[in-house]
Amino acid sequence: MGSLYLSNLPYDKRIKLEQDLWNTQQGVCFICEREIDLKLHRDAIDIDHVEPIKTGGKDDPSNFALTHSSCNRSKQASDLRVARVLARFSRIREECSNQNRGPNLDDIFQRYDGAKYMLSVRSENQSVKYSFPDLGDNNIYSSPIYVDQLSGSSYFFAKLPIAYLFHDDRINPRAIGSNISRLVEEFFKKRPQLHVSLAWIELDGSNNRGRVKVFDGQHKAAAQVLLGIKELPVRVFVNPDLDLLLTTNTNAGTTLRQIAFDKSVQRHLGSALYIDRVERYQKEHNLGSEIFTFSERDLVKHFKGESREMKRYILDAVRDSITHHADNRLKDYIDFGGRGKEKPLSYSTVEKTFYSFFIYQELLDTPLDFGMEEGDNPRELEKEQILNLTNIIADEIYVGKFDPDIGTFRIENSIQKGKKIPEDHLIAFRLSREEIIYNWLRYIQQIIKQHFIFSGKPINEDKLFQYTFPLPLWDRLRIFIRNLKQLPVWVNRELSLSVFGGKQNYEYWQKIFETGKSPQNQQVLATPLNLMEMIKE
Repeated sequence: MGSLYLSNLPYDKRIKLEQDLWNTQQGVCFICEREIDLKLHRDAIDIDHVEPIKTGGKDDPSNFALTHSSCNRSKQASDLRVARVLARFSRIREECSNQNRGPNLDDIFQRYDGAKYMLSVRSENQSVKYSFPDLGDNNIYSSPIYVDQLSGSSYFFAKLPIAYLFHDDRINPRAIGSNISRLVEEFFKKRPQLHVSLAWIELDGSNNRGRVKVFDGQHKAAAQVLLGIKELPVRVFVNPDLDLLLTTNTNAGTTLRQIAFDKSVQRHLGSALYIDRVERYQKEHNLGSEIFTFSERDLVKHFKGESREMKRYILDAVRDSITHHADNRLKDYIDFGGRGKEKPLSYSTVEKTFYSFFIYQELLDTPLDFGMEEGDNPRELEKEQILNLTNIIADEIYVGKFDPDIGTFRIENSIQKGKKIPEDHLIAFRLSREEIIYNWLRYIQQIIKQHFIFSGKPINEDKLFQYTFPLPLWDRLRIFIRNLKQLPVWVNRELSLSVFGGKQNYEYWQKIFETGKSPQNQQVLATPLNLMEMIKE
């Protein structure tokens, strides 16, 4: 809503108001808190209501703030106080993205003077006593200890300063997404937090000190901290069975669907549980931590009460190690949340194609350390070669070609309206569509099988990536990808409304690649795809 006050303000008085606001704000933008230069930014500054008029804000100088025009246009909330909080979170996200990760609760804690001190706890007569001397608070607080009747876990409730709280990124590896803005606005409107965060502490026997690690409720905790809250109510488990908490939290986001875990987060948790089961197997068989003379099948047999889960943990560990490998250049083009508009591939698509096609889905009988020194370990070779393939695809199709600033939102619609989309970006976008990538990755699979057939080497096709690929095969795969991306269909803007106009099924593009024509008999390719020709320079 516009301002009658400002619209009726003479020019010289508006200039004075800008100067007064600039002085009050100490020369920075109210939203982004970066410098405003009244001369350099003369035509790029706004005066806006801090609290919108529609929610009760006054239309007078007491409710005005000075902002960069660009900040005011792109603000994430109508109330400038909330917009400023969200701008601070955006800066945290930017800093974390430079490290190829999303922010978690520890990043919020550290920015707001949290996650600093271990908590000393003394147990006495079914209660715990604690104090906060590091903050100058020497009062002794007491909370009763409760015991969960089903699990036998001990816990207490407390209101703890954030300086004594940390985030547990093993039990809860989820990043905090932009959807936290809704929680920030909700809490800003004084609507209360209804669920306390869950945390745990493992007390050192010598001095009863430990870190309080939050593993559940991080989004609600982060929203409150962003709004300036310095103390949070938490339920703290004392010396818990960490495997039990990890399994419980994993099941909440997978089989029980109580938490909206993204698939990639589920795989990360499964990987953590796999590592835990390996360590337990070693301990229960009196093996050293460096001994891996047992197989995946041995693990499943040992944990027979959860054999189905164990198989999932094993495969989750394989997926997760590829996805989050430091050298994975494709991961910069994967949207792990599945709801973004900046990146061409969804994690779901990666699972349905790369991982479904190329990871052996059954248990191995070979020891986990088999062939490690020689580089012949089947799982490690499988992961290494899938990673190599993803990097070839990233280099040929995405790196320096797909522009995240253009993104994926309504690309075909933009083309239909005559908007110029760079060819490299359009090629990457179209090749990433699930129904299309599903087919051309199948052809890569066929090229690999064909190589081994012609070489006379007998193989188990389900374990394809567990056989060493020679250099000539890698060359053929790179040539295939280059030839594929050079097909005119990917830059044909006239097909935007028909062939590319909506989501098709896998068979639709299989028909095009096999015959050159769509199921509606529309000519799409000049000739059907010939794999023998596609692997020639």
